[in-house]
Amino acid sequence: MEQKNNPLHGKRLDTILEYLIAYFEGWEGLGERINIRCFNENPSIKSSLAFLRKTPWARKKVEELYLKIYEYENK
Repeated sequence: MEQKNNPLHGKRLDTILEYLIAYFEGWEGLGERINIRCFNENPSIKSSLAFLRKTPWARKKVEELYLKIYEYENK
């Protein structure tokens, strides 16, 4: 019940990351918005997911950016 209005509920991290890459037209666009080395130096889904899963502050930045876009698109 508590998760009913949570836009992150049921969203996998890889799905969120792929969405952001597409939304910003590639790694470069995403790396400009979130300056994390795994987005700017030899980026890949696999390495980025590994980093985000073990680094809470970085994952939070990705989720916050996704939520901003979600809120903007669902006004």
